[in-house]
Amino acid sequence: MSPVHGDHTGQNGNVRSLETTVGTLFEIGEDSDVMRFRDRPWPVNVERKRSFDERSISELSNIGSPCRRSCFLGSPRPSSYYEAHPMVGDAWETLRRSVVHFRGQPVGTLAAVDHSVEELNYDQVFVRDFVPSALAFLMNREDEIVKNFLLKTLRLQSWEKIVDQFKLGEGVMPASFKVLHDPVRNFETITADFGESAIGRVAPVDSGFWWIILLRAYTKSTGDTSLSEMPECQNGIRLILSLCLSEGFDTFPTLLCADGCCMIDRRMGVYGYPIEIQALFFMALRCALVLLKQDNVGKEFVKRITDRLHALSYHMRSYFWLDLKQLNDIYRYKTEEYSHTAVNKFNVMPDSLPNWVFDFMPSRGGYFIGNVSPARMDFRWFCLGNCVAILSSLATLEQASAIMDLIESRWEELVGEMPLKICYPAIESHEWRIVTGCDPKNTRWSYHNGGSWPVLLWLLTAACIKTGRPQIARRAIELAESRLSKDSWPEYYDGELGRYMGKQARKFQTWSIAGYLVAKMMLEDPSHLGMISLEEDKQMKPLVKRSASWSS
Repeated sequence: MSPVHGDHTGQNGNVRSLETTVGTLFEIGEDSDVMRFRDRPWPVNVERKRSFDERSISELSNIGSPCRRSCFLGSPRPSSYYEAHPMVGDAWETLRRSVVHFRGQPVGTLAAVDHSVEELNYDQVFVRDFVPSALAFLMNREDEIVKNFLLKTLRLQSWEKIVDQFKLGEGVMPASFKVLHDPVRNFETITADFGESAIGRVAPVDSGFWWIILLRAYTKSTGDTSLSEMPECQNGIRLILSLCLSEGFDTFPTLLCADGCCMIDRRMGVYGYPIEIQALFFMALRCALVLLKQDNVGKEFVKRITDRLHALSYHMRSYFWLDLKQLNDIYRYKTEEYSHTAVNKFNVMPDSLPNWVFDFMPSRGGYFIGNVSPARMDFRWFCLGNCVAILSSLATLEQASAIMDLIESRWEELVGEMPLKICYPAIESHEWRIVTGCDPKNTRWSYHNGGSWPVLLWLLTAACIKTGRPQIARRAIELAESRLSKDSWPEYYDGELGRYMGKQARKFQTWSIAGYLVAKMMLEDPSHLGMISLEEDKQMKPLVKRSASWSS
């Protein structure tokens, strides 16, 4: 695919005007304290004649505002962030050591800087891994690296992507990229991985969603709309959406995905319609609504997005939601029901209900289960999907509150001694052999199979602030501070309570560091939440009734 050529002059304006031009369907709620950000215009000065590929990243990064910091990678700006806890200074120093440069420009952060073990692909810049790093830099008013990353990955999206002679869709974003230095020629190049080198050879579905979400976060934080209004960015958004909004044989508005397509990037039985992808899909669609320009092509996509959001929110809130009342309804399901009047629409067998879920479900609380498809409901708890559901307002206010009730009620199971369980419970024995293919890294309570991931701390903190429960986040952060730096910032922890450092966990894992910093900065200044949170749409009325778990 060739990049789009054309006029690069954007429409100037502040963040408020950008988000209100889309209409009132997904209003952001600018009047609330946590959503209030700087509103100011930015000049646009972009060359018109040369194509996107012909211009260097240093030229493109000059679009819009002058940088808001005196110089990148200098001393941290004076702030109470650096006085709140001795770990914070150490975290910033370690995060800065992970920064990757391409031809003199910072373009991302390495997945980990652990030279004690084989690097494999941990010496690359991952799209999903960079998001917490990007948020930390944005909160610290260091925008250049985020802008460069967005432009570089956008350029990589335009590459032709072929895996074993099969061409991938144009809109696919890379899972990761690596900067290669040729010492003989003193020249740097970039190589990208679209799944052709990944374990299991699975293309990332979530990378494109994270890219759109981060573009909106950058725009919200800086007030610079010129980046998102570039024809190349507009085209990049549309290409991602074209992959997801295409019509086919599926009767569900959710997105069909393979195992290994998201943060859980190995075989873990999340094939089908995993909650993580559906929540990110919903959030990316909402972010795209406020980023797309209202030209003829943009209006067509806005209509498609709006229709999909209505169907997706109804489907998720109705069929993925589980609380005590819904659990009891499933327990009493009849099977082999035919016609549109069926109650058990997916023909789920009540005998498939796992024993653990009856004890796990509190009298007050609920959550979005892991997966729903014909004759299958995955009742596992997945942290990222539920937190993103809160931040995107896929969860209604009542559902968001119920999710937080569940976390408090099941603190030992979901948080334990080190935040935060990626999923619960772990699968083991014969089920582990069948589901994971005997994966030695995903043994019970390890890695993706019930391991504890410090990076999830930032998502929990954001969800806590949005739901008015900051005390939960403080409690979790205190747990992390008791060990995380002393253990050299590991990737994940093992054990039912997260007591042991992961058996194959990398140390100095960048997103563990950045996740902690983002959590600390959001608690210090809750207005930062605005760059990663969307208010509930007042016109999209919930179509699910309150259950007993939501009543006082």
